[in-house]
Amino acid sequence: MSTKTKAKEKDAPADGEEAEGGKKKLFLVLAVLLVVAGAAAYFFLFTGEAEAEEPVAGEVVALEPVTVNLAGGGYLKIGISLQTTEDAASGGHGGGGVDGSKALDLVISTYSQAQPADVTGAREALKESLEHQIVEAYTDEEGVEMVMGIYFTEYVTQ
Repeated sequence: MSTKTKAKEKDAPADGEEAEGGKKKLFLVLAVLLVVAGAAAYFFLFTGEAEAEEPVAGEVVALEPVTVNLAGGGYLKIGISLQTTEDAASGGHGGGGVDGSKALDLVISTYSQAQPADVTGAREALKESLEHQIVEAYTDEEGVEMVMGIYFTEYVTQ
């Protein structure tokens, strides 16, 4: 044997030593990963900014019912009330509460495009769409909602 081969054999660890050192490194890496995962979970679950605050309900503003001509013939007399938030009472949209003109305009434009079968058969889907449009219309530039929901107070179709 040459001297180089003898030096390699002398420096090379035995098979058992190499496996034991590899396991220690693996356990160390897994322990570090667990600590990092735990810290990340704590940060996302328990920090104050993790969840957006839900708006707090304010007063309910009843709007005058309107009669809308349906696209396929017939009409719908619809009345709605707006569930405002506390932010609406504290000065949003001109400081005097919520003006219902935007909501009534959205009611007319949404339901004047509807068919009579939609008005009776897809009532909840139309309401959800209308509610989404109204909430969006009454949300200011900073993302503060002035209206958080709507209620039907009258719904008569012919």
